[in-house]
Amino acid sequence: MSFSYSFSHAICRRPGASATHGLRAVDTGTPDIDLFIQHHDDYVLALKSTGAHVTELAADETFPDGCFVEDAALCLPELAIVMRPGTSSRIGEAALMKPELEKHYQCVAEITRGHIEGGDILVTDREILIGSSDRTDQEGVENLREIVAPYGYMIRMVQTPPGVLHFKTDCSLLDEHTILSTRRLADSGCFEGYNVIHVADGEEACANAIRFNDLVIMPAGFPETRSVLTHAGFSIREVGNSEAARLDGGMSCLSLRFSPPAT
Repeated sequence: MSFSYSFSHAICRRPGASATHGLRAVDTGTPDIDLFIQHHDDYVLALKSTGAHVTELAADETFPDGCFVEDAALCLPELAIVMRPGTSSRIGEAALMKPELEKHYQCVAEITRGHIEGGDILVTDREILIGSSDRTDQEGVENLREIVAPYGYMIRMVQTPPGVLHFKTDCSLLDEHTILSTRRLADSGCFEGYNVIHVADGEEACANAIRFNDLVIMPAGFPETRSVLTHAGFSIREVGNSEAARLDGGMSCLSLRFSPPAT
């Protein structure tokens, strides 16, 4: 399978009680922490069901958004890169993740200029797509480009739709050739050369799914899109996401997915 969705490891962080104070673009209500934890447990079980080794870190109440670990780092087959989040309250989350990554990677680089978050980065077999957003800027992207260029990675910067928090809020990788996307993002032309499956009208909130080994893990409650994906031949696992969604979180946000380099 492709390195962009075949993984032996994942890192997650359990939601803490302080998640009720997490960032959100629109206030849709306070997350129910008990239900959030139940959904998170289901998510971890889905990852483990593929045979992957999953590290679940304890909640850190210092960081209300700390369970959204994907924003803190980018994991590639050769190295991991600690991000520099675009919100000051989250910068400490990236620093907290570095020693965890060093347990798996000999090379852990860091973004030191500008800002960039993992939620804006979609890695495919042919390129790294990065959406500019309120959390990711040109300087951060150029810093990442310098870090990954020696490993042969090509970066293409695209525009995240207005009013959308992260690039991957509106898209996800299904396989090396196929991307799940909202129409508003796909209509920009940023996925030219890929097969695109559109989420069903009214189900835009399920565009953030993850392909993890043989599973596509998607938020529960989007039956039309699930049917489309099932008919396309994908194995689907639904996980509740109602409480993470109150904090603008989705399936990709909740884990770092990788295969450590052979030692």
